[in-house]
Amino acid sequence: MIRRRPASWREHAQTIVEDSPIEGGSHRSLFRALFERGPATPRKVGLVCAFLGALALGVAFLALHLGSESVPQAIVARVLWAHLFGRVQEVTAADVIIWRIRAPRIVLGLTAGAALAIAGAVLQALLRNPLAEPYVLGISGGAAVGAIVAIVGWRNVPWARPLLAFVGAALTTALVYAMSRGRTGMATERLVLAGVIIATLLWSVIALVLALVPDPHLRGLAFWMMGDLSGGGDGLLPLVVGIVVVASAMAYTQARTLNLLMVGEEEARLLGVEVERVKALAYFAASLLAGVIVSVAGAIGFVGLVVPHLVRLLWGADNRLVVPAAALSGAILVTLADTLARTALAPRELPVGAVTAMLGVPIFIALLRRV
Repeated sequence: MIRRRPASWREHAQTIVEDSPIEGGSHRSLFRALFERGPATPRKVGLVCAFLGALALGVAFLALHLGSESVPQAIVARVLWAHLFGRVQEVTAADVIIWRIRAPRIVLGLTAGAALAIAGAVLQALLRNPLAEPYVLGISGGAAVGAIVAIVGWRNVPWARPLLAFVGAALTTALVYAMSRGRTGMATERLVLAGVIIATLLWSVIALVLALVPDPHLRGLAFWMMGDLSGGGDGLLPLVVGIVVVASAMAYTQARTLNLLMVGEEEARLLGVEVERVKALAYFAASLLAGVIVSVAGAIGFVGLVVPHLVRLLWGADNRLVVPAAALSGAILVTLADTLARTALAPRELPVGAVTAMLGVPIFIALLRRV
């Protein structure tokens, strides 16, 4: 069959997703329909997201149950039902543990994992580089510097930390992008090298500040900088969740265009894509996601690197599926890592960033062996 040439980039993007063979194929098992690589039809996207969403809810419930003091699952269910449907009659110790201590932490973990995974997926698609992610490119380091400046100078201003963290992330993104451009344009190898150099510099500055500033509160940030969800957002959780939802929606609206940019910028321009506008919007969304998470949870590495690779291995490279699937998978990974950080050496806690690194490195090595 001869297919006519697409008349526009939107039509060209649509040709990426043709009718899936699982549509109408009632003889196929649900398991095969879920994990079979193929076009990202709305049915396939919905099926994958429903599966990962149910898994994320199960992991969140498990995290509420486990801790230094495990709470019976029946009590966890009762407390959740009472608080979600406004039937709290008296505040018990279980209410305090589950609703006031663990629930904000778990919501922050889900949000952080989703945000970092989306940022990594967007950057990898935009730059066509499998190593692109906020931590490697120095974006997390820039956000951390901004957060420390806010803590030192504007500790009593609640919104200063996420704002300056975003500013630090955005400035770092712009600097790395500028350093990666040569006479022949931007080279992805130069981008990664520039990101590693800037990240090393920023983390050295942070270590120097933490060592020299005689502030006990600031010195306590050494643990926080390795990834810490124990603060539960420190009263900023609604703001953080709202920003992540908006930035994630911005990233998802560019999924079709990112499919074209993965082929090449010149090809995308020929199809009518406003490449510079799309790149600016994608960089803005990635910087916003990384900045706001680092401001409240510290630097959690490997999520934005490993999760998008795992999603593409399972379901292909179409960003209309990669972005939402990476968000849910990242949420699952960080919540599991935080649960392990809370329970492995209870009552002591480990930095969640250290746990994600220990989990992420073996996964990434296994993925590399399959490439």
